[in-house]
Amino acid sequence: MPRRSRVFVRHMPLHIVQRGHNRKPVFFEREDYVYYLANLAESKAKLDVRLLAYCLMTNHVHLIVSPDGDVANISELMRIVAARQTRFVNKRQERTGSLWEGRFKASLIDSDRYLLAGLRYVDLNPVRAAMVTAPEDYDWSSFRGHAALVNDPVLDTCETYQALGANAAERAQAYRRLTADAISEDELSLIRSAVQRNQLTGGARFQRTVEQRTGHRISLRGQGRPPKNKPGTF
Repeated sequence: MPRRSRVFVRHMPLHIVQRGHNRKPVFFEREDYVYYLANLAESKAKLDVRLLAYCLMTNHVHLIVSPDGDVANISELMRIVAARQTRFVNKRQERTGSLWEGRFKASLIDSDRYLLAGLRYVDLNPVRAAMVTAPEDYDWSSFRGHAALVNDPVLDTCETYQALGANAAERAQAYRRLTADAISEDELSLIRSAVQRNQLTGGARFQRTVEQRTGHRISLRGQGRPPKNKPGTF
């Protein structure tokens, strides 16, 4: 069965998941996480890619990125960072061979309806995995940057996040309220299914927009429903 093509569009956010080979660890010590983020920051700046969210888990990474230049730079970004991390970890762990799965997963996100849901999904990964009880307790995600608990130099901003408030304090407070609510099963299913299948995180209108931008027919996910919006929640 042919693998599904990934779709990249300039200025459209993209949820990326890259897993360790056979789901084995890719981060072993604090220095591994620090090294990955340093290379990510350096490479995204050179390749004109914005980083809107990230979470480095023990055996995989979640990134939400947006290409401001050539969309081919997304694959180049992932290639550079993955290759450097492989060399770094292999040397420190005295191991050989591939550190990562052969191909990263990617899902274009409808900014108007689902980008905040995507940011929240990424930042709450450590809580869902029971690694921490609160997202601010995890060192390797973008939550503390979004919540204005630290100045995160790796993180870039976007219009969707900026619209949460008139100033930094209002935006941070609104984001903390957003992440305080439990993620619905519909939302989890939608986001997981879309990225696993390299499909869109969005509906029929977003599908038409992407088709117009790319000139290619795009498939929507085969199951799952969009979450019901409530005031202050996604």
